[in-house]
Amino acid sequence: MNENFKTTQPTTTESPLTRENYLKEIKRQRLFGIKIAAIVVLVVLIGFFAFYYKRLFIAAMVNGTPISRFAVIKELESVSGKNALDALITQKLINDEVLKKGITVSNDEIDAEIKNVENQVEAQGMTLSQALAAQGLTQENFKKKIVIQKKLEKLLADQVQVTDDEVAKYIKDNKVEIPKGQEDSYKAQIKDQIEQQKMSEAANLLINSLRSQAKINYFTNY
Repeated sequence: MNENFKTTQPTTTESPLTRENYLKEIKRQRLFGIKIAAIVVLVVLIGFFAFYYKRLFIAAMVNGTPISRFAVIKELESVSGKNALDALITQKLINDEVLKKGITVSNDEIDAEIKNVENQVEAQGMTLSQALAAQGLTQENFKKKIVIQKKLEKLLADQVQVTDDEVAKYIKDNKVEIPKGQEDSYKAQIKDQIEQQKMSEAANLLINSLRSQAKINYFTNY
């Protein structure tokens, strides 16, 4: 046998079609794996938000049955929806009027009024938090009321001035007996009372006027 003669084993080569199918299968498996991973992550995120943020959707659980916040809101609307809507409309009208007249209320003015109320409440042996809780108000809602109050005071400043003659007339008409030595204190209280009465009357007139001039479209009937 000729030693120089060498036999070679036939080599097999992949056909282009087979290689293409193989690459497609690899790509398909990778995409499938990515989809599965994405689904797992989505399920985990849904579970996380459902656990930690369920209070956004559920108000309470009773014997395993949820009471949704939507049901609570619907009940509140049926009870006091009209009053709440009227209050929001009034706030909007006042804010628009203040903006039109260039009136501003600073944070210092708001804080000073809150402090004033707090001092009055503490003088009666309560804290501001206790007083707000008794009225069903939060700190945020209370602050909003103070802001509206200060805006109204500035809008109606020229209509609620109280003169000494008005104080004297009130004392005479109502036969107020003032203890000796407490004249200034009593007159200050009476002046404040008259001012509050004027403010209430002027505010009602202003709000009615703003409502009559405004274009208000209702989309819900309560």
